[in-house]
Amino acid sequence: MAFDPVAVGRAFSEHRFDEALSHLAKDVKWTIVGGMILEGADAVRRTCRDTQESLAGAEVQFDRCVTVGDRDTVAVDTVVRYLRPDGVTAVASCAIYEFSGDTISAITSYAVEVDPEDAGAQPPPRM
Repeated sequence: MAFDPVAVGRAFSEHRFDEALSHLAKDVKWTIVGGMILEGADAVRRTCRDTQESLAGAEVQFDRCVTVGDRDTVAVDTVVRYLRPDGVTAVASCAIYEFSGDTISAITSYAVEVDPEDAGAQPPPRM
């Protein structure tokens, strides 16, 4: 099966890390704008593992997932709701994945929490 960078970027953005982590370059750099910079595949893997652990017991619902890309660059725009017993959190985000061959060499992520009850606070659903 041919390598599909759009599918890899989408899998990462949808927290399906098991489908994406094997495509990390050893020296990948993940910039979480306004948050932190992770350098190296091990640091990215640890953060993904921590994310999965923090989502244990939560229902994750993607209201929007729009992808665009080519062989070298992929952008994924999402709105996701995290439903937990103590409430709902909604996050609108965009991640840009840069590829060198079949590996992710850089990720730049932007995310903002939005009101889960206010449709006007979120991008429109993709038709």
